[in-house]
Amino acid sequence: MPLEPRERDIPRIPGALRFYMIASVITGVLLLALCAEMLIKYYWGYELEMGGAFGFLAFVPEGTILAVNISMAILIVHGWFYVVYLFSGFRVWNMMRWGLPTLLLIALGGIIPFLSFFLEGRIARRVNTYLSGREDAATADPNAQNIEVESSH
Repeated sequence: MPLEPRERDIPRIPGALRFYMIASVITGVLLLALCAEMLIKYYWGYELEMGGAFGFLAFVPEGTILAVNISMAILIVHGWFYVVYLFSGFRVWNMMRWGLPTLLLIALGGIIPFLSFFLEGRIARRVNTYLSGREDAATADPNAQNIEVESSH
């Protein structure tokens, strides 16, 4: 039988879900930028430089960067946002009390291109379906929780 979220976590789940959704989109965009940067660097041999001799932003041959290395900045920023993404995914996973395979799938979302966008929508639907079903059950029978509490004594 799957575990249900703890009663104390229910009010915190929507905020954790919003945080996860935002982190998921940011991480996904940065991952796509990183993939494009790696393709340009290792296939064509160019890196992105800011404020160098060729203007504000320019592609320069690999290893000739004299100003700000935007290619390295994309790598670093994605790495840190991936940590934020993992934390946000862990919060939702922990509050919803899902199994380990779900956590591993969430973790893969930040390293497989486009997966974070797919998972963001799927996890949001799953959480929102659970929360709305819970609200519907409470609306249909407002004394359901009170009966359970009284019968356990």
